[in-house]
Amino acid sequence: MKKVFFFLFIPFLSLANPYADQAKRVTIYRDQWGIPHIYGKTDADAVFGLLYAQCEDDFARVEMNYIEKLGRMSEVKGEKELAYDLYIKLLIDEKEAKEEYKTSPPWLKKLLNAYADGINYYLLKHPEVKPRLITHFEPWFPLLWTDGSIGAISTGDVTEQETALFYGLSAQVASVKYQNPDEKLTGSNGFAVGPALSTSGNSLLYINPHVTFYFRPEVHVESEEGLSVYGAITWGQFFIYQGFNPYNGWMHTSSEVDVADAYMETTRSREGQMEYLLDGNWIPFKTRWITLGTRKIKTYYNHRGPVLAARNGKWISVRSYNRARKSLVQSWLRTKTTGFADFKRVMEMRANTSNNTVYADNKGNIAYWHGNYVPRRNPTLDWGIPQDGSTSKNDWRGLHNLDEIVHSYNPVSAWIQNCNSTAFTVAGPSSPLRANYPVYMAPDGENFRDRNAVRLFSKTSKLDLSGLIGLGYDRRLMAFEVLIPSLLEAIAGEADFQEVANELKKWDYNASVTSIAQTIAVRWGLKIMPKMTKTKQFGGETDVVQNMENYAKTGSREEMRQALRVVMKELESDFGTWRVAWGDLNRFQRISNQEVLQMDDAQPSIPVPFTSSAWGQLPSYTSRSIQGTKKWYGVNGNSFIAAVEFGPKIKAYSLLAGGQNGSPSSPHFFDQGKMYAEGQFKEVYFYKSDVLKHAVFSYHP
Repeated sequence: MKKVFFFLFIPFLSLANPYADQAKRVTIYRDQWGIPHIYGKTDADAVFGLLYAQCEDDFARVEMNYIEKLGRMSEVKGEKELAYDLYIKLLIDEKEAKEEYKTSPPWLKKLLNAYADGINYYLLKHPEVKPRLITHFEPWFPLLWTDGSIGAISTGDVTEQETALFYGLSAQVASVKYQNPDEKLTGSNGFAVGPALSTSGNSLLYINPHVTFYFRPEVHVESEEGLSVYGAITWGQFFIYQGFNPYNGWMHTSSEVDVADAYMETTRSREGQMEYLLDGNWIPFKTRWITLGTRKIKTYYNHRGPVLAARNGKWISVRSYNRARKSLVQSWLRTKTTGFADFKRVMEMRANTSNNTVYADNKGNIAYWHGNYVPRRNPTLDWGIPQDGSTSKNDWRGLHNLDEIVHSYNPVSAWIQNCNSTAFTVAGPSSPLRANYPVYMAPDGENFRDRNAVRLFSKTSKLDLSGLIGLGYDRRLMAFEVLIPSLLEAIAGEADFQEVANELKKWDYNASVTSIAQTIAVRWGLKIMPKMTKTKQFGGETDVVQNMENYAKTGSREEMRQALRVVMKELESDFGTWRVAWGDLNRFQRISNQEVLQMDDAQPSIPVPFTSSAWGQLPSYTSRSIQGTKKWYGVNGNSFIAAVEFGPKIKAYSLLAGGQNGSPSSPHFFDQGKMYAEGQFKEVYFYKSDVLKHAVFSYHP
């Protein structure tokens, strides 16, 4: 009986905890900031531990990212999310992701399984955690979301509202979500410094994504299979999106490179079936039923992709590349690259659709690529508008090779910068030339961050990490150098504006918590920004600098005066005076981790000197009133920031918005808040000897 009992009991234990063996192969060290340093025997073990640690820090955000990519937001947030769910399900096919998992190579399948196992093990060990919707995570989930970008969905400018209305959803669920004007002009900064401009002779990299606060945590992952990477990861993903390893580092900035196009289709209904015209032939649309709660919606596709809208009697189909296993593979392999040639080999996969890449390595190389996945097209057409879908001549013609896209390798200037702007200023006088590339490769305009970065790099002497951080935290608000003189001209001679004019005249255009002029300028700027004419250029994009310069020259002076009157009246109503220092208005607070932001004027908060990067300041801090507060609180901007030196050993400093952990009861919920507001960085522990020295505790999952 003993023998029989033994064989029955062991499988029971295995079924109760099928993850125990893998958990033993993982060790997690937490430093004094709560940053997880995860060590696994294999890459899969490291991924298992990584996802477990993410769930410890903020399971709610891990889950919500997959609720979104599954197109199930309306199941937890109500019918107001139906339009977005439909949009996602049209663009991201769950069936394709499942098939790609089944046919994945063994090494990738191990990672995908480890991703799911790490989360499911966390849920098994923490029965007190109640998921909102997903009680069991599947290994194919990461194949729904193969790019770590916050704005990874590209649709040829077709909006979710257009899509919802085309497929018969009500106007209520197709309404446009409110967003402050300056929130649309945020982005990210990436800087690379070559040996000729570095005090140590080593390359430097500055990683500065601007995203919604708490969108990414900071992690460090190592395995005995060569994985050793540090940086920012998007909740629920298993690859570090912006970071570095012992050999090289990478920073992504969002791009306007054209990776999705809309087509006007000529259609007809024949015998109950919808058809579209292509090269003189009528071809039936493919159809797919999409389920949204109790609704079933018949959707249409052609050889280009889904039909997303109708304009002027024409159906609009969209060709895009919003998810692919190849993209996920590239995202993972990037983290294990060992130098410039190896990094280029991974970039040759050309599956990164939403990002520019700024690069530096330990051999002194710096580089920049404006996009990665760039389809070949007819360069004489304006791809910023929908094309005629009745001819295959307008279809994509494969992809451009890596060295054909806009790039810069080791420029003579010895510096690279990109601030979500034109590719043709990335290295000052050493930049690529616009005339050498078709418009669709780089339709991006200039912005004031870009202009500010070029100004700083063009006059800088040699930089060390401290100097690079100082450059990245430059407080110049260059947009107001253009706008404020026009406002002063508009209010000249107006008696009721004399005091405010004096305040503005003495302002040096640098951000400060004590500046009253800054308060007036930013609030006034937000009033006039929607009134600026945004002229679209060939390629469909606008140039922020040109827009503001044109408004400064030709904008209505009465409109400027009236906007200032409103600002002063609002400040007097809220604060009893228009003389409000920026730091008294602009605050940093984290009192909850709810999706609907909660802020409270009565609770403690920290003054922040920075503004939205829309005004040309390199560090970004976009703030606004939250649910009627009189003070403004940060909602996005600088998130994870790192400055890295690639010498014989890695030397790096980092900073995270607020803190690592999403629980208000955690000591790491807001322990970096004051540092963040003041731009004070912490040391990165990259080597295990340093990790062990600073570990507060360690454990197996």
